[in-house]
Amino acid sequence: MSFTVASPAFAEGSTIPKKYTLDGENLSPPLTWKDPPAGTQSFAIFCEDPDAPSGTFQHWAMCNIPGDCNGISEGQSEESGGAARSGCLLARNDFGHASYDGPRPPRGHGPHHYHFRVAALDTDHIDVDPGIDARELWQIAQPHALAQAETVGTYQR
Repeated sequence: MSFTVASPAFAEGSTIPKKYTLDGENLSPPLTWKDPPAGTQSFAIFCEDPDAPSGTFQHWAMCNIPGDCNGISEGQSEESGGAARSGCLLARNDFGHASYDGPRPPRGHGPHHYHFRVAALDTDHIDVDPGIDARELWQIAQPHALAQAETVGTYQR
C-alpha cells in the first residue's frame, strides 16, 4: 500500500466548501492519511496555490504532528486551537499569519488548485523558530521526508 491523504470535506479535484475559505469561516479542512512508511516519526502539512497571479502562494504549513496520528480535525490549525496544545508548530503563510488561511483567489480569475500535501518524516521533531516562513519549513522538512501524499481541491470566486 502507498501513503495517501484525503479530506472528508471534499473529494479529490472537487470544490472546497466555502466554510474552509476566507469567504466563509476560514477553518482548516479535516485531513486523514493512511499507510505511512515504516519509520515515520512525525508529519508535516503544507497547502499551496500554484495558480496565484504572483506565483505559488503558501496558505498553510504545520510540523511536529505526532507520528501516531492519522489525521487532523477541522479547525485544528489555529494557534489557539489544537495545534498549539499538541505541540505542533505553525509556520507563517504568505498572508503573514502562523495559521491556516484558506482560499481567496481574485474574482473572475478562474478555478485555483489548492494542494494539501502531507509529508511523513523520519524525525519526531523539527526544531525551528516559531516565526519560520512556510517555504523555509518545507526546505528543512524535505531531507526528513520518507514519503509525501497530496490531495487537491479547487475554489474560484
